[in-house]
Amino acid sequence: MILYNVTVAIDKRVETEWVEWMKETHIPEVLETNQFVEHRFFKVLNTEDPESSSYSVQYFAESMDQLNMYLAAFAPELQQKHHLRFPNQFAAFRTLLQKV
Repeated sequence: MILYNVTVAIDKRVETEWVEWMKETHIPEVLETNQFVEHRFFKVLNTEDPESSSYSVQYFAESMDQLNMYLAAFAPELQQKHHLRFPNQFAAFRTLLQKV
C-alpha cells in the first residue's frame, strides 16, 4: 500500500470555502481517476501560524504503478485547478509513504 499525502496550509480567510471545495470537488475528482482505493482528510491541530490552517489529504494506492499513473496522467491538471481556484492562498507539500 502506498500513501500519497498532501499537506496544505490554507489562508484562514478562505479556509471554509477551501474545505467545502476540497470535499465537494477536488477530492472526488482525484478519486474519479480510479488510481486510489481510499482517502482520508484531516485538519492538523498543532500549527503555529496564526494566518493559516493546515490539512492533510491522504490518498491510498495499491501500487507505485497506480501512483505513477496518477502523477503522470492526472495530477498536473488537478493541481492546476487548485492553483487557479486559490491563487496565492496556500502552500502545499507532498510525501510518499509505503506500508511496512
